[in-house]
Amino acid sequence: MRTYILPPLVAALIFTSIFAYGAGPLVRRAVRVAYVTESKGFKHAVLPESEEILKSIGPRHGFDVTVYHEAAQLFTPANLGNLNVIIFYTTGELPLNDDQKRLFLDFVKSGGGFIGIHSATDTFYKWPEYGEMIGAYFDGHPWTQDNEVAISAFDRSNPITKVWPESFRLQEEIYQFRDFDSSKSKATIRLDTEHTDMTKKGIKAKEFPLAWYRTYGKGRVFYSALGHRPEVWRDSRYQEMIVNAIRWTSNTLD
Repeated sequence: MRTYILPPLVAALIFTSIFAYGAGPLVRRAVRVAYVTESKGFKHAVLPESEEILKSIGPRHGFDVTVYHEAAQLFTPANLGNLNVIIFYTTGELPLNDDQKRLFLDFVKSGGGFIGIHSATDTFYKWPEYGEMIGAYFDGHPWTQDNEVAISAFDRSNPITKVWPESFRLQEEIYQFRDFDSSKSKATIRLDTEHTDMTKKGIKAKEFPLAWYRTYGKGRVFYSALGHRPEVWRDSRYQEMIVNAIRWTSNTLD
């Protein structure tokens, strides 16, 4: 009987695979997500519920969520080395030092994922590199949470936001933005201005994106302006969009 001897490198790889995953089918490791909800400006009432929703839906979709109420606790080399995606639902100038800010940007540029929710664009006005990464800054909300507005999910091919119908209405606080650059960030959802009251006081923008995605170095960034109201967080379509965003920014979306 002929004996076959595997090259040492091949043998090591096989042994490592069996040791890590068992003899059965390979099991993908859970995506590790950090959800930062620190507020140095307006504190949204929905934050505690949003934390519970993310932690509850994570195990069903292959990701683990750790909540950070202080951003500075997250930004250490050890924490970021064991992370796939950072989610911000934040406001104001968070107390990160220069080294932590560098770690933050390097994490995304080197291939990490970043998701901004609602007031994440109302954060770090004094740190322009953050504004460049997320894609825009908050510039008022002429349509408050008491108004139902018309929204268009016009990019039907996008795997993150295709959960929404082409046209729908939500009772939500709708943002407008400054510094949005459509050549760098690709919007997939926007305000349907033809079916929305455009006489509201405070309207300044000329385009009204409500969700967009972009690359930043080797990393992936997604932002959604939706998420102010608890009813939106409880909407299965919104939850599916967030799950898809986590998968896309972590490079695990099929």
